[in-house]
Amino acid sequence: MPPVPGTGAHADADTELPALTGRAVLLRGAEQRDVPALAAIRATPEVRRWWRGPESTADLEAEVGEDLDDPTTRVYAVEFDGRVVGQIQWYEETDPEYRHAGIDLYLDPSVHGRGLGTDAVRTLAHHLLTDRGHHRLVIDPAADNTAAIACYRRVGFHPVGTMRAYERGLDGRWHDGLLMDLLPTDLIP
Repeated sequence: MPPVPGTGAHADADTELPALTGRAVLLRGAEQRDVPALAAIRATPEVRRWWRGPESTADLEAEVGEDLDDPTTRVYAVEFDGRVVGQIQWYEETDPEYRHAGIDLYLDPSVHGRGLGTDAVRTLAHHLLTDRGHHRLVIDPAADNTAAIACYRRVGFHPVGTMRAYERGLDGRWHDGLLMDLLPTDLIP
């Protein structure tokens, strides 16, 4: 079913985005009103390095807004102390032979180092494993993104392998990615 325009949520009751409460963060369906804050976070050098995107504010806001209406990706705003501090999203492979979900995340550099990324990933992972019934989750940080890799390890993700020349960086060169996965028994509470 197509997304409900401007909400980041989907009309199908099976894919509606419930609010998820972590230890410190609240994950809620991202909305068009969140776009300026999310685009500003994406524009910071620390986030743009990994997430790239257009340089102009208007183009970046348009890209972030389009992400909210993508019917294949569920997008949450990450809130901390009542303020949007990032985005976490998930997608799923629905083929019963390969069913699993994948996660992506970015946070405002002003809140890095506080455990909020770990809290957000753990909260979403718990939801995907428990409520959505996935038996496996994947995440694919850049191989040299040591902070992200450490965060995902704290949740229980394990490296599976290096994906060589996986993505093109801001420098125009191809860079490796690290494929990590998590099974329900791996999740660290």
